[in-house]
Amino acid sequence: MSPETLLALRADTPGCEQVVHFNNAGCGLLATPVLDAMLDHLRLEAAIGGYEASAARAEQVRGFYTEIAALINAGPGNIAFATSATHAYATALSAIPFEPGDVILTTRNDFISNQIAFLSLRKRHGVRVVHAPDTPEGGVDVPAMAALMREHRPRLVSATHIPTNSGLVQPVAEIGAHCRELDLLYLVDACQSVGQHPVDVAEIGCDLLTATCRKFLRGPRGSGFLYVSDRVLRAGYEPLFIDMYGARWVAPDRYEPVESAARFEDWEFPYATVLGSAAAVAYARRVGMDAIARRTPALAALLREGLAAIPGVRVLDRGPALGALVTFAIEGWQARPFKAALDARGVNSALSFRELARYDFGDKDVEWALRLSPHYYNTEDEVGHVTEAVAGLVRP
Repeated sequence: MSPETLLALRADTPGCEQVVHFNNAGCGLLATPVLDAMLDHLRLEAAIGGYEASAARAEQVRGFYTEIAALINAGPGNIAFATSATHAYATALSAIPFEPGDVILTTRNDFISNQIAFLSLRKRHGVRVVHAPDTPEGGVDVPAMAALMREHRPRLVSATHIPTNSGLVQPVAEIGAHCRELDLLYLVDACQSVGQHPVDVAEIGCDLLTATCRKFLRGPRGSGFLYVSDRVLRAGYEPLFIDMYGARWVAPDRYEPVESAARFEDWEFPYATVLGSAAAVAYARRVGMDAIARRTPALAALLREGLAAIPGVRVLDRGPALGALVTFAIEGWQARPFKAALDARGVNSALSFRELARYDFGDKDVEWALRLSPHYYNTEDEVGHVTEAVAGLVRP
């Protein structure tokens, strides 16, 4: 990325003037076109009415589906808007007719809300939850997971592409190849990967994929999406609670779901948020996912290198492939005071605790970690500033 391009991207990002934002795994800083799209629509709603504004912007609203589809190599009819990745994930799970004894095969690094959802399904439907083991170097052991697929014939296979609690990048396409070979339903959580890492649903081989727009896509909060494959749509999967947007009431005692992924949507939409999300995806595509996928993990690698050189700091990220989430443990500090001290130095960060990653943090023997997540609009100078800030706090 040229210096001129980087300057232009930062000029589009007003937050760069206020903070060193290394919390893109929480929320990316909004770009001006995203903010403008949302404010323009809110002004239109105020001027002519909400229903009328959504009708006037129907073409732009359709842009949400075409932009997401182009980003992940899908069709617009395979995309459903969701208010969050967790909402999308829960809606997808609700469409699967689990029965007692069904197996959910997952990993030890799946997102906490997914793990809790599996336990809830175990409590309510009597399913069994099986976790594939990790390799010694970190990340799921794909051959062992494939063996578990053959042994258990799971009703669902699930994997989180990039866990929220580390920089690990899971080999979701390798898992998908085994799922396709055995004709197993495959759900991928791409919440942390969409926007920083290339995501191609055809290459992954997933039936369902969930993501948010607020993180590395730099969209507004309260936005996400669910990808639903053609084979899932043809098989008739539908959410447990389907409303008048996702279905047609064709007789007093019968309804029919719509043919597209819209069957997973509700009638009410936050239209300003949808338009802001469309603008965010369009912006990411203009920057270029190849360029983003080179720069963002390179900044994270530079940050890990600097942090690893600081006495008293233990970098926790493990695995053959690492993304832009950098986690580390610090000697001599409690979690919230350390983050507050970093906040005071103008650095945005996030905390992660063992209760959010029972398996991973148990293996690493840590109760908490600080998470830093740079993005393409951050600079090498900011990496140096953050490293120096951490070093200054850790020194006796």
